[in-house]
Amino acid sequence: MIPDDIRRFIVQCIPSVPYLEALLLLREGGPRSWDGEQLAQRLYLDSSSAAALLEQLERAGLLNQDASAATRYHYAPRTPQLSALVEQLAKVYGNHLIEISTLIHLRTNRKALVFADAFIWRKKEP
Repeated sequence: MIPDDIRRFIVQCIPSVPYLEALLLLREGGPRSWDGEQLAQRLYLDSSSAAALLEQLERAGLLNQDASAATRYHYAPRTPQLSALVEQLAKVYGNHLIEISTLIHLRTNRKALVFADAFIWRKKEP
């Protein structure tokens, strides 16, 4: 079972499985810095998508940009609470990979359905 606080964190803060995979990979790397090309090779993404993931993670307060190179990032959660959530997420993900992936996909599919519903033509009642 996925704990409620981790479930909320996933639903509110994890937009995609690649985002989660990038986060956990950088977490494992500790102080090692990554660029889009390196991340792309590890996650089987194109470099521009990987670079965009790094920027998203940095804006979310999960990474810091390296002082030596603007395109390199390392894992550095902004707060101890955020760090603790990611640590717990990593443990839970190891045991509930399919459940968590499904939760992320359901969230994404719900957003797509809401967006699509905005374009449905509705018949006006007289």
